Amino acid sequence: MRDLVIRARAGDRDAFSELVGRSVGRLTAVARMILRDEYAAQDAVQETFIQAWRALPGLRDPDRFEAWTRRLLVRSCFRAVRRSRRVEAVEIRLTPGDEPVVAGGERELATRDQLERGLARLPAEQRAAVVLVYYLDLPLADAAQAMGVPLGTTKSRLSRATQALRAAIEADDRDPSRLAERIAS
Repeated sequence: MRDLVIRARAGDRDAFSELVGRSVGRLTAVARMILRDEYAAQDAVQETFIQAWRALPGLRDPDRFEAWTRRLLVRSCFRAVRRSRRVEAVEIRLTPGDEPVVAGGERELATRDQLERGLARLPAEQRAAVVLVYYLDLPLADAAQAMGVPLGTTKSRLSRATQALRAAIEADDRDPSRLAERIAS
């Protein structure tokens, strides 16, 4: 990959296209988890690659390309969140009725769904910390660098996110409309 970065840094568009092809899936998955919106995630990834192409000649260490693009992506996601706060959204449930009763092998899917709902409630900064540390398995220092904040800030965001996720899951467990799920298990 180092050779591709050096060639792309020198202006080789084919080398940059190869770098994009190798990292677009991973970056899109990260952006999707942070932003919780497929189209916003695609926009953030596209913005990241545009910024990367423009700033690539200034990248000093070609071995840090992945970390550098990850940092650009997180910043693009934060900008997308700020832009989306200006737009008021209304969510409407299209299919009325109770939640289905969860049985047997579907329990893992229900747990994942519960975690997804909890993640959706988190602010983008906390969600980014969770994604970088637990999804990408980055050390805290690398996650802090990717978010452009001090290590202590990353630790506090991660702690608050964990507490909020735990509270959301406990609240779901106490929700009377989920009584049927608990009785079935």
